[in-house]
Amino acid sequence: MPAVAPGVVSVVLVNFRGTDDTLEAITRLREVDWPAERLEIVVVENASGDGSLERLRAEASDIVLVESRENLGFAGGCNLGVAHARGEYLAFLNNDAKPEGGWVRGAVARFEQPGVGAVASRVLDWDGERVDFIGAAMTWFGMGYKPLTAQRLPRAEPAAHDVLFGTGSAMFVRRSVFESLGGFDERFFMFFEDVDFGWRLNLAGWRFVYEPASTAYHKHHASMSSYGAFKEQYLLERNALYTLYKNLGDEQLAHALPAAMALAVRRATARAGVDSDQFDLRRGADDGADITVPKDLLVGTFAIDQFVEQLPSLVESRVEIQHARVVPDHLIWPLFGETDAPSFGAENYLKGYDAIMSAFPVGGPTTTRVLIVTGDPIGSKMAGPAIRAFNMGEALSAVAQVTLASFGGVEAGYAAPFQLEYVRLGDQAHMRRLEEQADVIIFQGLAMALFEAIEKTSKIVVADVYDPMHLEQLEQAKGQGEEAWSRAVSDATNVLNQQLARGDFFLAASERQRHLFIGQLAALGRINPLNYRGNPDLSKLIATVPFGLSSEPPVHEKQVLKGVLPGIGEDDKVLLWSGGLYNWFDPHTLIRAVAELAKTHPDVRLFFQGTKHPHPGVPEMEIVATSRALASELGVADKNVFFNASWVDYAQRQNYLLEADAGVSTHYEHIETTFSFRTRILDYLWAGLPMVVTAGDHFAELIEKEKLGVVVGAEDVEGLVAALEKVLYDERFAAAARRNVARVAKRFRWQTVLQPLVDFVADARHAPDLVAAGDLTAGRPASAPVVHVRKRGLRHDLERAVYYVRNGGVRTVADKVLTRFGRN
Repeated sequence: MPAVAPGVVSVVLVNFRGTDDTLEAITRLREVDWPAERLEIVVVENASGDGSLERLRAEASDIVLVESRENLGFAGGCNLGVAHARGEYLAFLNNDAKPEGGWVRGAVARFEQPGVGAVASRVLDWDGERVDFIGAAMTWFGMGYKPLTAQRLPRAEPAAHDVLFGTGSAMFVRRSVFESLGGFDERFFMFFEDVDFGWRLNLAGWRFVYEPASTAYHKHHASMSSYGAFKEQYLLERNALYTLYKNLGDEQLAHALPAAMALAVRRATARAGVDSDQFDLRRGADDGADITVPKDLLVGTFAIDQFVEQLPSLVESRVEIQHARVVPDHLIWPLFGETDAPSFGAENYLKGYDAIMSAFPVGGPTTTRVLIVTGDPIGSKMAGPAIRAFNMGEALSAVAQVTLASFGGVEAGYAAPFQLEYVRLGDQAHMRRLEEQADVIIFQGLAMALFEAIEKTSKIVVADVYDPMHLEQLEQAKGQGEEAWSRAVSDATNVLNQQLARGDFFLAASERQRHLFIGQLAALGRINPLNYRGNPDLSKLIATVPFGLSSEPPVHEKQVLKGVLPGIGEDDKVLLWSGGLYNWFDPHTLIRAVAELAKTHPDVRLFFQGTKHPHPGVPEMEIVATSRALASELGVADKNVFFNASWVDYAQRQNYLLEADAGVSTHYEHIETTFSFRTRILDYLWAGLPMVVTAGDHFAELIEKEKLGVVVGAEDVEGLVAALEKVLYDERFAAAARRNVARVAKRFRWQTVLQPLVDFVADARHAPDLVAAGDLTAGRPASAPVVHVRKRGLRHDLERAVYYVRNGGVRTVADKVLTRFGRN
């Protein structure tokens, strides 16, 4: 096997008696928007026996040509191609497919997001008019399928989203992931090897993301027609059982496997049009040794027998997969989509299907459904509340089915390992639908005040009160005049009191905040014997859940400040003000201190990272303008003090942090400071930066106690000058501070700080005093197991119409109707 080449994409094509198509695919690949030196084309000649090898060798000399001595099928052919490839990324393309210009670039860009192990391309028919693959689904009996296939392209196509699998006709995989999973299962030969691979990839904790920016076109040759349709159906039946047995968890498999086997037999009987009661003694006796039946009748029996034949090796595979899995069934199941898809429409078959569905609990595992609501935009530019909500979603995805809804906006195409929803302000109906689908609702800020569904919900409510907004308004609104100031503080207090009166569980960002809110809860009567009994420390009512930081260390990807920003040289000493500028901060004292320090150390530079908040509804604060004016007045603007004109992308902030020499945060002395939790400090911890901060808040105590930098008094210019000089120019002190920062940072990793929330959701219950009030039900709201009663007639047709409208639009519904009546 050749050495892996970083950044190279190896495209594997398997040729079997389709050389004309293969050569066209190679030509198209040479035209994609991707550097030729980073593209490798590997063609496996799969024992065609028709001169294909010689022709490929003569007409495509720039490819890696691999000869197979026998037909290995699609699975084996792909694995053989990978063994001869050198790319960091592996792409699989059917030989009768053609890539669009951005096919490679669109997929590789998606790998930049966390946890993405594979990318599923958008695949259309050859003319680009009908769907081949724009999403994945799986029946409960193990057959993967592609919703909307052969339908006209919907006007509103799905954006990037996580899927169970991609189609083998056009998909990408990290090489390291492909190898760790053992590649495609060669026992499949063809059909469902891509389904099985995607399922295993998800079980291992990797994301498989559908990426519409990576598009290919597929001819759809009927490759099995010459062998007989019954052989194709045999492979589908057999491989579905392989897939189900290997990947489904023990509890679900106990129900699904016998039901799937019974259904395979019923499907074969129905396809053959044979009555299975002809051996019934009441129909008379026929002692003949033979009976003539269609081959279709044997498909199910042969498939099950081959499943039995392969059981020894399948057991080994199952043990390995189940032992290594990190994602439970109930979190994989939402990726299955519409599981109740019979796959055959004969009336006798559907009768048996209904009987099996009624007899076996095959509707899927139950799971707690969590709705997280934030008012901040979700996307590449995220402020603190959105970052916190997004990481909650990632952590809770290990124990629940998560939807993250933002009424601040969701960036188009931004993918997440859970569902994202943009709920427009005032769209009460949309929030009501999300509330109805949830068991637990977690929200921040004004969500309960703005949406009636949250205010009046009977679901379990977690109020994230990490932001003491009433104290914040004492500073933020004080310049608005006496009446407006009083109203702003009063309104914020009422909003918090409403949340504290209704919530079942509360999150504070620090012990200081927790004590503040315990006092407020006590004033509202929530600290009572019912909530105290069995919970004397009140940890089941209110927990400390700080902001966190990623467990992945930051990586410097490109130069953004030193030697790039005019005025900041490669060897200058950079102080970074991470995050935004708000009125309760004190940048003025910091600017004065930098101006003073520059007299003896002209290489000092201060960079304010964010001035324009990513939320369009948050105006630029007065402190930004006054800070710019002060820097100009002191003669240090764009010389020693620099202001970013906008906001740094969340995924790019590490570049700024890793070019900085120290992090700074200065504020005034007031009540907001006492109970604040400066999230910018976490960025400094993540990047290993020594810090200079003002005394009085939670982090100042930590920095002083753990020797992470220097703490100075509020508005102390002289003390600040000395602190900055020590952190920037005392190498011994700075090195010691960095070591201490690395040690302390481990405490603040997201998976650690969010554990109290994860534990609560895993066994979520209403607060005892709210249950005693009579409005709520005691115990946890476990989703009831699904009991399937097959729907027929108008109601069923209407429900299916709603499904297709949501997934493909009105035009798709019309196509389905025409197809049903044979007019399309």
